[in-house]
Amino acid sequence: MKALISWFVRNPIAANLLMFSLVVGGLLGLIEVRKEEFPNIDVPTITVNVPYLGAAPSEVETGVCIRIEEAVQGIEGIDKVKTTAAENRCVVALELTNASFQDRVLDDVKAQVNAISTFPANTEKPVVASVSLRSVVMYLAISGDTDERSLKNLTESLREEILEISSVSLVDTMYVRPDEISVEIPELTLRRHGLTLEAVAKAIRQSSIDIPGGSIRSDAGEIRLRSTAQRYTGRELEDVPVITNSNGTRILLRDIAVIRDGFEEQELSAMFDGRPTQLLKVWRLGKDNTLAMARDLTDFVEVKQRSLPSGLELRVWSNEADELVDRLSTLINNATGGLLLVILTLALFLRLRLALWVTAGIPVSILGAIAFFPSADLGISTLSLMGFLLSLGILVDDAIVVGERIHTHEGFTQDSQEAAINGTTEVAIPVFFGVLTTMAAFIPIVTVDSMLGSFFGAIGWTVLLCLVFSLVESQLVLPAHLAHRSKGRGTSAIGRRWESFQEKVSDGLERFAQRQYQQALSYVLKYRYATLGAALAALIIILGLLASGRVIFQFFPTVSGNEIYASLELPEGYPVERTAKALELVQTSADQLIAELNQDLPKGASAVINQFKTIGLPISKSEISGSSESGSHIAEMSITLLPHGERGGMTPKEAARRWRELTPDIPDVIEKSFTASAVSLGEDINIQIRGKDLEVMSDAAAALTEVLSSFDAIYDISDSYRAGKQELVVRVRPEAESLGLTQADLGTQVRHAFYGAEAQRVQRGRDDMRIMVRYPESDRRSLDNYNQLYIRLPNGAEVPIETVASAQLSAGNATIRRVDGQRTINVTAYADRTRIAPESVLRLIESQHIPRLESEHPGTTFSLAGEAEERASALSGLARTSLLALIIIYTLLAVPLKSYLQPLVVMASIPFGFIGAVLGHFILGYDLVFFSILGIVALSGVVINASLVLVDFINKRRLDVKLSVTEAVTLAGVSRFRPIFLTSVTTFVGLLPLMLNADLATAPFVPLAVSLGFGVIFATSVTLLLIPALYLILHDLSGSPKNTNKIDSTAER
Repeated sequence: MKALISWFVRNPIAANLLMFSLVVGGLLGLIEVRKEEFPNIDVPTITVNVPYLGAAPSEVETGVCIRIEEAVQGIEGIDKVKTTAAENRCVVALELTNASFQDRVLDDVKAQVNAISTFPANTEKPVVASVSLRSVVMYLAISGDTDERSLKNLTESLREEILEISSVSLVDTMYVRPDEISVEIPELTLRRHGLTLEAVAKAIRQSSIDIPGGSIRSDAGEIRLRSTAQRYTGRELEDVPVITNSNGTRILLRDIAVIRDGFEEQELSAMFDGRPTQLLKVWRLGKDNTLAMARDLTDFVEVKQRSLPSGLELRVWSNEADELVDRLSTLINNATGGLLLVILTLALFLRLRLALWVTAGIPVSILGAIAFFPSADLGISTLSLMGFLLSLGILVDDAIVVGERIHTHEGFTQDSQEAAINGTTEVAIPVFFGVLTTMAAFIPIVTVDSMLGSFFGAIGWTVLLCLVFSLVESQLVLPAHLAHRSKGRGTSAIGRRWESFQEKVSDGLERFAQRQYQQALSYVLKYRYATLGAALAALIIILGLLASGRVIFQFFPTVSGNEIYASLELPEGYPVERTAKALELVQTSADQLIAELNQDLPKGASAVINQFKTIGLPISKSEISGSSESGSHIAEMSITLLPHGERGGMTPKEAARRWRELTPDIPDVIEKSFTASAVSLGEDINIQIRGKDLEVMSDAAAALTEVLSSFDAIYDISDSYRAGKQELVVRVRPEAESLGLTQADLGTQVRHAFYGAEAQRVQRGRDDMRIMVRYPESDRRSLDNYNQLYIRLPNGAEVPIETVASAQLSAGNATIRRVDGQRTINVTAYADRTRIAPESVLRLIESQHIPRLESEHPGTTFSLAGEAEERASALSGLARTSLLALIIIYTLLAVPLKSYLQPLVVMASIPFGFIGAVLGHFILGYDLVFFSILGIVALSGVVINASLVLVDFINKRRLDVKLSVTEAVTLAGVSRFRPIFLTSVTTFVGLLPLMLNADLATAPFVPLAVSLGFGVIFATSVTLLLIPALYLILHDLSGSPKNTNKIDSTAER
């Protein structure tokens, strides 16, 4: 190592070229690397989706879902099977134990599902796919007072144009109904012509078809034969012959039917600022650049808007780049402030040129890391920038140790190169292993064993890359620069005054170390056992502080955006007209909220950018677990606000809370929620009830809801059990069976009449369009229409349905959810986190209420789901990997110290860093969150660096046979006081701007900085006082070995 350091010191051009290559590589990487608000989340999940059109949830469950569950049993790598049986479809989500199994499990699932031969006749082909949670860059709204067909044609045309933009890879449409041709024939017309709906569908299939005819190989060449008569529009279908008489006359489809070339019969609509709208959703895939995409799309919107027909408008509804720029600019400002504070701190205690060269390692290390971002599949995001911010103080630690030691050696010799080589070599081993221990401490962050691993991992990987290049810079580049720097004093008046001031500050720190600190250290060493007792007492007090609830732990804090949302869910099958009226009540309260938001703004200004309302499909939110409910009973509204910094007043959270207060009780609403989350794991409280008897489970859910209602700060409580639509259960009568009528014949004719007989599917544009033959809509709206239905018997006779079938009206099931083969009901709620932590509520419910509820409702079991389940998974995984990290850290310490016990002395600073982190949260009024835990985990590697340098220096001092152990410890403490002090202070001040930051965009990440900043400061005092005391205690317990010329003989084994 010394030879390499010496070569770079004596070849400054090589050092400069190395630095230059890192800087240029970083700048080039900065251009190439993708920009994103948050990284894509890898979800080790496989879904099986099977459409079963026209089927009720109970039919879907028994006919499709249970068969898939049975088929995938026994496939290795599946951790949990979650099933949703809804009207018209079955969705099975297979959660895997490990993402590395995904490809193999995907193949196995496809093979097993495709082998199922017992699906009902009307099910469609299963679709098996891996889940990928991708980011949406932008939503574009096309709105205007025009008909739905014109709006859809414009939307599809704009989609094609956007896909031609080079930076865009994928665009989807939303709130656009698929095309469908409905051939509607009244019952009387069918009877008059002796037809059935299936006969009409068959006539369409036989006339609307393309059949390749092969080819003729003539002497003149090959001629392809084609029979083409495929019909793609309603007008083309009008000429389809349905009946051909013997006299040559024909009855065409237009003679007996009304042909509607329109859209599928589903309730789906959206309004943007009060006008009908459809959306274009632009996704970010792979290495797509969010900022480049947003810039290109914004330019496209500006240009395209000028060419749109009058009355139509193309606008940006939501732009991820706005929030990305907001968060990045806030973090960059904090990083700049932190960097300036680090430079100022170093300039106060070190020579200005020395301080500048030491600080130069920060941008060099960061740019070196960015150069490798594309290779590591990392992007510039909120989280990676958070990693850079955390690195500010850490990166300079090893440079301070090296620079300070070179500065000390320059006092021993006039040869600057020799001083640089000797100073760097002296601390090379502790610096090298110190960086490795810090890297080991970040292992748990990059291997978080949960769905959020890739989310948090960006922070850890960023810091790891920075640490690698900080080691390269401090060992190879910095010594060369310091060896060849000018040591002349400032010639200007300001320069001389600054140097004079700096010398006073530096000498003051040195005097403090030699007087006050040495005196305190001597006292601590004398009463070392009492010192240990006091330290343990402090640790117990902090644990008591946590146990008392004065410092609250929350798992994942809500990350607010600029949108606030209101969601309504009404009974399934609810008339769309009444759903729209319910949504109007929400609109009224929104108008009142907007008036309050605008009252403090200048006249004519508005705090609101746009409003968006939907019926039939939820608004897409950045939730890691989102809702898949759809139908006429679903309604939502969003309000996009100006960034809080531009308007002041209520925060998005406060606005959502106020919206809830202004909204009155709405009749028939089952679930109502208001939120401002930009990133969320779902509901704050989610408790899952499993069992077999839905009635018992429903009673248990009601009892649990009553328990949650007793908490003042819990709101929007609901459960997933819903009464389904009314069902008319039709069965063939025994006397009808004697006439040859089967249940299959009866069911098919009823299905064709009210759902429709599918004649064909044709590809029209992007739609897989169905041609359906059915009764007119007016004949499918009441039970009277059912009673007027005639059934065709095998002998050709037509009889009223009531003569051959019985009918019983009953309540059906709504969406049926299952987990691992059992039916489930989820009770969910939100918490006002300023008043109570969801974790506190869940602990009380688990300990006091769930045992009682399970005994009162036999056959049911309760478990945590949603955020609580993810928290348990993440924390357990973090605990396991943290233990592994501690073992690695111990190993890395034992190697340079050549001892089994001294690493334990060095690692003693870790729990006291935890004390500092908790105190920091208590002082600044922050709750402990998962980001705080990540900061504490990272802290374990940072705080031991100073301890390692100190213990290593003590061992070297003990080589002097004239010194006692106490004298060696004291002299080492005084000698290392300045570098230990500076490394801790620079880490703290580098994070100080973020810790004091009040910006909503970065507020959720502040606890991580608080853990690291305050933990380092508190651990420094422990390092400077407790570690020397523990060293002597270890010496006491192991005896007093003789001093020799070898370090390992002084290390207690």
